This record gives sequence, structure tokens and C-alpha cells, in this order.
Amino acid sequence: MELHQLRCFVAAAEELHFGRAAQRLQMMPSALGRHIKLLEEDLGVRLFARTTRAVSLTEDGSVLLREGRALLGRAEAIENGFRRRLRKPQARRFRIGAIDSAAAGLLPPLLRDVRAAHPDVAVQLLEEKTIRLLPKLLSGALDLAFVRPPERPDRRIEFVPLLQETAVVALSHKHALARRKQIVLPDIADQPLIVPERRSRPHSHDLTTKLFDEAGLTPRIQEIADEKQTIVNMVAARLGVAIVPRWTARMAIPGVRFVPLRLKRGSSAGRLPLAAAWLKGSRDPVRDQVIAVLEARLKSYAREA
Repeated sequence: MELHQLRCFVAAAEELHFGRAAQRLQMMPSALGRHIKLLEEDLGVRLFARTTRAVSLTEDGSVLLREGRALLGRAEAIENGFRRRLRKPQARRFRIGAIDSAAAGLLPPLLRDVRAAHPDVAVQLLEEKTIRLLPKLLSGALDLAFVRPPERPDRRIEFVPLLQETAVVALSHKHALARRKQIVLPDIADQPLIVPERRSRPHSHDLTTKLFDEAGLTPRIQEIADEKQTIVNMVAARLGVAIVPRWTARMAIPGVRFVPLRLKRGSSAGRLPLAAAWLKGSRDPVRDQVIAVLEARLKSYAREA
């Protein structure tokens, strides 16, 4: 019996789903199934009772889960003990994922404040779309993520609403409206619009359509692009205008002006929600420290959103 086989078994036993267990271990389901089959052959017992609809533990599987957890815990303790002896103390690398506007706007002041409060915490940052960040939380590749809350939240993930980002209009600095202090939607009703692809960025895509619907106007969507950086570069090339989160202005792309968008009083259509997300039920003292700093300074961060 190998430790890797045992880790595969424990993951599958805890998830009772081979696909989720494989995702958690960042391996192919077929490879996980192969390791568990070898383990069953080595021990001469069946560990799982499988049907077309469900997976459950046999009596032998329940015994091995209890003893396997203890064995893996002991192996991990031995490994960590030797690592502490052989290596100098190093800062814990805390892995954060963030959508592009949060990476540009929220993360710089937050990480500055985290470093001031907890200088021993080293952060590794990944900038990606929400649809790519959430699977990384589930697999354990990320400890915390700042995302747009999905329409159908995964119950395995904890989502905590943080703030609402303000919409602004991105225009070429040569555009006739670029020197305005504010823009209203009728000003750009006849302008070619550049919007994100809805499948990958539903909130940002719907931001434009909902704003125009609320104003009783029809958006003239000319271009669709996947990345926010690409959209803003297309604006700089005078291919159209775009409605984007205000923090996008911190990308500082030459040739683009970001002008505030004035909406009807009481309108909420021009806001984009931002949430913190992590694996539900997980314990992480470093994450708790980061969240504590975030909660203490959230009003200050929100004023800039």
C-alpha cells in the first residue's frame, strides 16, 4: 500500500464522487480510479460499493478511512517535522485569485494593509475570470478569491458580498465626449459599443444591456471581446466605446479616458457586485487574518470603487 494510493482513497471516500476527488487532487478521474483499484487489489477487499447513481463506502472502506486519515496525518507530521529541521523558516504563501478590476483596484491597498498588520504573510496573486477562479478554489489551488457572485452559486463555496463597483465610460482621448465631466446614456446611444462575451463575463456583459434597457434605449453593440484589457485597447484604437468598472481606469492604458456615467436617481443598474469567496467549511487562520483586515478597511476601499 502506497501513501499516494491512500491519499486517493481518502479523497474519494470524503467526496463520495470520483470526479470531485480527482479535481481536489488535480489529477484525472481515470488515474484516481486506477490507484484505488490497485489499493483494493493489494488489500484484497472492496472499498467502495458503486452503482450507476451513487458511490458509498463498504464496511472495509469505512475502517480504512478512519485508519488511513490517522496514517496520513502521521506521515504529514513527520514530513513537516523534517522540513522544519532542514529549512529556514519561510513565510506562508497565501494564494489569492481576483478578477481584473479587483486586482487593479482592491488588491493593492488591501495587500498593503495586510503586510502592515501581518508582515509574515506572503501573497501569490492570480488574475483571472470568475468562471476560472471558482474551480481553483474547489481544487485547493487558491485560498481566497475576489469574484463576481455567480447567478447559481456553488453550495461548496462561501460567498461574502463586499461592495458594488461603479460603472464609467471608456472612450478614446480623441473622442468628442472625452472632455466631458459626466456622460448620460443618450450621449452614447448612437455610438458603437464594445462589450465582454457573456459566457465568460455575464455581469459585465449585462451591465451594458441593463443600463440601456432601464433608459429605454437599444445598445449598438459593435464588437465583443473576452478580456477587459483587450476591450480598453480597442477603445484606444477608436473602434468604439465601452462601459466598464471604475477600477479599470487603473490599468492606465494610453489614449483612453474614463468618464463618470450619470444615471437616474435611485438606479442600481450601473453597479457591479464584488464578493470574497473561499471553500465552505475550510479553516485557515491566514485567510481569517486577511478577511479581518478587509472588513476593517472595507468602507475605505468601497469609496474608491
